[in-house]
Amino acid sequence: MPELTKTADEPVVAVAAGGAPAGKPEKTRSLWGDAWRDLRTNWVFIVSAVLILLLMVMAAWPSLFTGADPNNKDLAAHYLQHPHYGKVFAEDWLGYDAQGRSVYARAIYGTRASLLVGAGTTLVVTVFGGLVGMLAGYFGGWLDAVLSRITDMFFGIPFLLGAMVMLNSFTERNIPVVITALAFLGWTQTARVMRGSVITVKATDYVQAAKALGASTSRILFRHVLPNAVAPVIVVATISLGVYIGAEATLSFLGLGLNGVSWGNDISDGGNQIRVAQYIMLYPSIMLSITVLAFIMLGEAVRNALDPKSR
Repeated sequence: MPELTKTADEPVVAVAAGGAPAGKPEKTRSLWGDAWRDLRTNWVFIVSAVLILLLMVMAAWPSLFTGADPNNKDLAAHYLQHPHYGKVFAEDWLGYDAQGRSVYARAIYGTRASLLVGAGTTLVVTVFGGLVGMLAGYFGGWLDAVLSRITDMFFGIPFLLGAMVMLNSFTERNIPVVITALAFLGWTQTARVMRGSVITVKATDYVQAAKALGASTSRILFRHVLPNAVAPVIVVATISLGVYIGAEATLSFLGLGLNGVSWGNDISDGGNQIRVAQYIMLYPSIMLSITVLAFIMLGEAVRNALDPKSR
């Protein structure tokens, strides 16, 4: 065994196995650090993130993509006028519908309504369902039993049918009304996922240590339990956002969704002219499919990155 020597001006140097000086221990990466490292090299995540960013820009500043008014009607000049594909991004690029409105402008402006409904519903569902699941999973007992039975009751209501019944009672169906109807029935899955994750986390050593040290319940919940239990909920929320966008389009197609510019309304209008003008239904359908697919792809990539078993 080599001896440790030092002079008056030299510090003691520890020698590791093999004769090399022991360096500083490598910093341990967290789950989120490992996930971000995997996502940066995942082409599915990159493609979906770029598509979602483009859709967000389109929703926030639609005038960057078209100067046409989506509600401008000119039946005399543009009734069922077919697309002019040689005029890329022009007002008549994708043609006009039966009311003389630009199909291209309506496809662009429909992005805003769909993203607002999807994001708003996801936010409400995640916050409310996550809170219900966290309380049920952490406290257990009678509170868990009551909240779980309430969740089961709402879970038994058919999602689209329940939303149709709720929205049918409103004459003015704007974005907040549609968000409320979808969130009222959509929080159950988030609550179940959060409850199961919290039950797993609360049994860990660091949570038990925090309890032994006298930490308050709120501190344990929001400093120890929530950050370590929220990963599955984020995955569910990301995938569900695309599902809610599709649900809004379905309700609008059935005449029970938004009153205004919406992909679902345009698909419904195009269905009446499908024999003579298929393009009216085609382009909002493509926009809807791309948007839903982008969020589902993003959710799948995030799920794979946050799942330690996939590494």
